[in-house]
Parts: sequence; C-alpha cells; structure tokens
Amino acid sequence: MKYSESSFNSAVEDYKKLVKNVKNKSFFIVFGINNKDAFYSIAPLSRALHELGNDISCTGTGKKSEGLEALKDIWDEFADYENSINNEKTKALAEFINEADKKAKGEFRKLFKKPDFILEAKESKFTGAFELPFHAEWFKDYRMKELIQTAEILWRDVYSLKKGERVGIGFSLIPTKEMIGHPLEDYLDSYSIIWAMAQSASGKAEPLMSACTFRASMLEKSERVSELRATLLGCELEKDIDEEPFIKYKKLSGLLKLDRIKPIGLSFSISAKGYPGRHLFGESIGYPSLSKKTRWQTPAQMIYKLDFYPQTKYEERDPIARVAFTETIPIDIFIETNLVDWSDIRARNQRIKDIMDKCDVIYVEGKLKEKFTTKLEVGLVKKDGSRRWVRRSDTDVREKLNKEYLKMTGIRAGCMGNIPGGEAFTTPEYIRGIFVGDVVVHVDQSYPLDEKNPLITECHGDSYKIISGPKEIIKKISKRKNDAMKMLLEAEKNKSLPQEIIDLKKKNFERIGEFAINTNPKARLCEYLIVNEKIARMMHIALGSGFEPDRSTEYHMDIVFNAPRQKLDVFGVDKCGKKHWILKNGEFTA
Repeated sequence: MKYSESSFNSAVEDYKKLVKNVKNKSFFIVFGINNKDAFYSIAPLSRALHELGNDISCTGTGKKSEGLEALKDIWDEFADYENSINNEKTKALAEFINEADKKAKGEFRKLFKKPDFILEAKESKFTGAFELPFHAEWFKDYRMKELIQTAEILWRDVYSLKKGERVGIGFSLIPTKEMIGHPLEDYLDSYSIIWAMAQSASGKAEPLMSACTFRASMLEKSERVSELRATLLGCELEKDIDEEPFIKYKKLSGLLKLDRIKPIGLSFSISAKGYPGRHLFGESIGYPSLSKKTRWQTPAQMIYKLDFYPQTKYEERDPIARVAFTETIPIDIFIETNLVDWSDIRARNQRIKDIMDKCDVIYVEGKLKEKFTTKLEVGLVKKDGSRRWVRRSDTDVREKLNKEYLKMTGIRAGCMGNIPGGEAFTTPEYIRGIFVGDVVVHVDQSYPLDEKNPLITECHGDSYKIISGPKEIIKKISKRKNDAMKMLLEAEKNKSLPQEIIDLKKKNFERIGEFAINTNPKARLCEYLIVNEKIARMMHIALGSGFEPDRSTEYHMDIVFNAPRQKLDVFGVDKCGKKHWILKNGEFTA
C-alpha cells in the first residue's frame, strides 16, 4: 500500500476512543474545501464512526453556505415544533410534514430531527459535539501533479467548466471492513482524486463536496441528513405545483427563505459499493412535471433529465445540471485512462457507430471450443421500421442540453458521461443467443469474473436467463432484481409514478438493455466495471434498463466479456446482405 495502513488504523482506533464509543447515532461533519488535513482526516474518522454503527453526512464548502444555513434553520424550527412552540413557522412546518406523512406513514417527520452530533473543522481540529484532532498522517502524495493535470483536462475537455459554476463533487466515506467490497487502498486513492478535482476546480468555479453513509441494500432507509437535503431541494423546484404537499411546502419556503437551497450546475462523483438507500418522498409522493403528465422519483432525475428517462419527453423544464462519475479506481488507472487523445477515441467510436448505423443486424461469433461459446444475433431495427440509436461514450458533458438528442427527437434532455469513456453502444431491439461473461459484472459493486467459471447468459429476444456462473454472484444478481421489483411495486401502490411508466418498467424487467463495443486504448484490466467496460476490443452487455426511454426499468447490470480471448468475430449485415466488419478474431478492423 502506498499509504501508511498502520497510521490509518491507529487513527481509527483513536477516533473511536475520543467519541467514547458512541453508537447508532447521526453525525454531521462540515469542513472547508481547502482544509487538506480535515479532508484527509474524514477517511479514518468515517471508518471509526461506521464501525460503531453510526450514520454520517459530510459537507465541504469554500465559503459560507446559504443552503447549509437553511438546513440549520429547518432543524431549529423542527426542535421548536417538537417542544410545542407554536408560531407561524412551526405551524407551516407541521402542516408540510403531516401532509407528506399521509403517504409516508409517519416516517417523513423523522428526517427533520437534528443530527445527534455536529462537527465542524477549524484550522487544526474538529470542534463541536466532540473535540477531535486531525489525523491525516496516513496520507502520502502520489502522482499529485499528474492528478492535477488530469483534473484540469477533465474540467476543460469533458465538462467545459464555466466561471462561477456551482460544482457538486461527491466522494466515498470509508465503510466497515465487512462492507468495503474493494481494497482499502483504492478508497484512499479516491481521496487524492477528489482533492485534485476540487482544487483544480476551485480557481474558476465554486466546488461543493459531499458524502454520506451508503447502504447494503437499495431497500434500506437513506442517511437522514442527505435525504432531507435532497427532499428540500426537490420541493424547492416543485413549489409552484398545485398539489397539497407542494402548496404547504411553498408556504414554509417563504417563511424560512428556503430558496437559499439551490441546485448545482454540474456533478463529478466517485461511487463505491452499496446504495444511497430509498428516497422516501419520491417513493411516497413523487415530483410532478409542470404539466403533471408524469412524475419523477428523485430530485436528481428531475435535475439531470437524461434522455433515457421515460419522464423526460413530458417534462417542460430544461435540465439543470450535467453529470459524470467514476468508481473508486486506483490513481494510476484514473490518470492513464483519462490522459488520452479524446479525438482519437471519438473517431473510433464514430467509425463503429457508422458501421452499426448501416446494418439491420449485428452478429457476434466466438471460435473457442469451450463448454459455452459466445454467439449472438443483435437486432437494431424496431418493429415500426425505425432504428435503435447507436451512441458514443465520449465522456462529453460540456453542455447541459443534449443537442444530438434534441436534433433527433425535438426533446430537450440532459447529458451524462462515464469517467473514463470509450465505447460505442446501443439499446438492442432484441438479442438472441448466448454470451460468456469472463471479465467483470457490476451488481452493487464490481465483481471479477474469469474464464474458468464465467457468467453464462442465454438471450431469448425479449428476455434473458443466467444459466451458469459463480453461485454467489448469481445470488447477488437475484437479490438486486428482487429489491428493484419491490421498489417498483411500492411506487405503484403509492401512485408516485404514472401507471404507464410502471407498466413499461415491468415489461422491460427481464430484457437486455445494452450492447456495447469498448474503445479506450489506455484502459486496462482491473477490478472495476467502469474501466473494464471501456477496454478497447472488449465488449459488454447490460441486463435490465436500456438507454432509450421505451426500455427503462429499475436496474442496469453490466457484464464484460473478453473479445480477444474468445476470438470473437463481430460484423453487421445491411439490407442488401452485405457484411460490415468491426472485429475479426477479437481485433479491430473498423
């Protein structure tokens, strides 16, 4: 490990002693984005608090945060309300909570309770409920100049960062050893990456850093501070909707000046194992479009308004922010896969797209004589004769509005990207055949696969079936699907989504959602799906939700397979029966 693991573990133990082994409580931590020692101290502090069973929410700002002040005012008013202080503000708060709890069954009010402990980073220590020293001695700079260079390239070439923009930067807290999923070093590397991204952005824009405790299941309750902040932001965007929860929220907002809570303009985040948990307000009530023709399940969906959401075509408002993200990948891989010639990758993506756009069907044929051999027929033409959209993953979120999609459809949708990028992909009309997943699969995290015990999936046109593979991974996939269906049924019961969308998601629940060819020449094999699904000449297929609005459902699980190892031929056939080659024996011809 490039960091001092002994210093890290010593810091964890010291923090546990200093918080006097407080268990099962809520902690809120505030720090300055330029306070390096405070930021790096959050890594061992979060591990310590998680090992004691606590929940954590962290916020990093560069100056006084109006949104944070609004949140504190909400906590104070709720405390007054619970103490039976009766005034205009507490009455308005009570009316809003009670209205939401008609569907949330008393759970909504629990979000408004002030955290049990608030810590604020000063110059040399955390103060507040406890006085805690900074413990950043575990950290060591590693390739920081190159990280800063990479960050600058990303802000310039991927985001086209604008002066004064509000930039949301999400990072991962350190979970318990049982929950961590990936090497501790990779999590610690993510702190260096986040630091570089924040410092690089701070000269031009207004970065805001955040993190919260993640859950083992998507069905668990969310960490309540982050959940409350998301709900208030969503309701602030919806306060002119003439439905009772929003009418009552608008009154509260005016009294407490909650318009101080504002959305970001763009987002970069690093995700780790797990889920943020259920979004109670979205699941119980939902966020209507202006016309009320549809509803959103989360504020993030409404803010990003991505083209593959079925709600997007019914939403009159423009997207508010653009988004790109990565996983807790090692520093070396983060640098090497992003310090690339993006024009070259975009050109390769375009060549593959051009070939697929000529063809009605793509064929994938493996040559290895193993127990199972990849052999697929991929349809690109819909029943009405229109074509499935072949897309490029160029990691391009320079604008909020997806101009290509607007030109194609007339619909104003937002932009999303992976970091790193590098693939040409489509939502297949159908897939028939079999494929051998021998690299990695992503469920609640990335799980490595190999050729000795690959994940074998049969595709039946409008459905799929996993017929063989590692038992633990198949079990995790099954749980993810079961949890997703439970969430969908809950939304149906609460009518927080239109029945039309519920029916659509049910219809697509057992379908294949993505077929992709990877194109990034600098991406190399590692534990992480987000990198492996970009390795040039490899391929991936996703179970579940697709990237067109008619193919939405409640989960998306990618499986990567090694085209060079399997010696795959990949070619398309056009209307005239002519072949157009993409790969021969796993090597590019395009």
